[in-house]
Amino acid sequence: MGTDTHEQGSDAALDELFDHAERVQLVEWSAFSGAKISVMLLATVGVVAFVTGLSDLSQGAVALDGPLGGLFPGASDLLRLYGVFFAFLLGALAVGLQRRLKIAMYGALVALPMVALLPLFTAEATDFPVLLVSLVALPHLVRNRDRFDKAVDLSPFQTAALAAFVAVQVYGTVGAYALREKFTSVSTVTDALYYIVVTGTTVGYGDVTPTTELTKLFTLSVIVLGTGSFTIASGSLLIPALESRISSAFGNMSASELSLLEDHVLVLGYGDITEPLLDELDGTTEVVVVTEDTDTASTLRDRGFNVLTADPTDAESLRDARIDAADGVVVATEDDARDVLAILAARQENPDVRIVAAAADQKHVDKLDSVGADRVVSPIVIGGRMLGRAVVDEDAPVGFESADGADSAGDGPDSDDGTG
Repeated sequence: MGTDTHEQGSDAALDELFDHAERVQLVEWSAFSGAKISVMLLATVGVVAFVTGLSDLSQGAVALDGPLGGLFPGASDLLRLYGVFFAFLLGALAVGLQRRLKIAMYGALVALPMVALLPLFTAEATDFPVLLVSLVALPHLVRNRDRFDKAVDLSPFQTAALAAFVAVQVYGTVGAYALREKFTSVSTVTDALYYIVVTGTTVGYGDVTPTTELTKLFTLSVIVLGTGSFTIASGSLLIPALESRISSAFGNMSASELSLLEDHVLVLGYGDITEPLLDELDGTTEVVVVTEDTDTASTLRDRGFNVLTADPTDAESLRDARIDAADGVVVATEDDARDVLAILAARQENPDVRIVAAAADQKHVDKLDSVGADRVVSPIVIGGRMLGRAVVDEDAPVGFESADGADSAGDGPDSDDGTG
């Protein structure tokens, strides 16, 4: 009976803290309509396109028998690569969507209709699954387009490195085409691009060679500039990614994990009161703990909790933890002064989120309430009142049931929680 009473009281407390009475929960629809499903659908289109592309490549030729086939009469060989090309493109866009990048969303909105055109070129029965899956993924992505609102955050150095790399490829392609008469086997822009990529990657098949001193010097410039710009550009992108992975190994959430957070509860701080709180919320809703303690973060991560190793009073940390999409915030740093800063930062970043704070000192309850907390709980007051109930009435429903069947510290459905 004690366990049942505790469960009823816990459910009521969770409803009161984080549920909004005016919200109508459509659980069945929301499970299939979120941003995560859009990412999964886009990845599914990529997989189907890859299988379709392999099927087309295995054929001797692809017939252009579809309604759009007459528009490109000489593109039969090119269409054999169509599915595989879009498969890799959609895979890259799915990674971008997972990070909530707006540019990836725009790219997917363009790529999905284009890959869906494949069966309209070929009229092959094996190509129609791409069309069907694309027709499901496209409206789903359009519906969730506002969820993918993160701009590409590149440093000035990364931007300059990427621009330099692109500029070298343009310089090499245009130069090789302009000097095509002084190269062997270069007659089109495609030949020029092929030569520059092969040269810049130091593959050097030898099928295209310079025949004059000018073209030899030009080729040397492409080798030096191409390899240098590629090394710098790739390093500027890979090093931050490695740093992110190292942070994740020490208990921190990765950028992709943070970007997919929705309707979660942020727990700002970690201490004695946080442990039973996590046990209470575990399995009920998604929880993200924000703490500066790396050892605690690593331990919680090993136990399966989402952790962000950062200052819980810093507004930027709360933005990283997607407080804008949070369903509730628990402030429990065990330092009332830091609690005040955390509440102010949380309220500034999301004026509508419900904030519940734990007051370490009863006399600070009013202060925490005045800075923006929707409810302030005093664990000391709760514990004292429950002890009083337990000593005067052994049957009072004041806690959870211990191993021997006796009630321990906790609260019943009608307890006074000492909140402000």
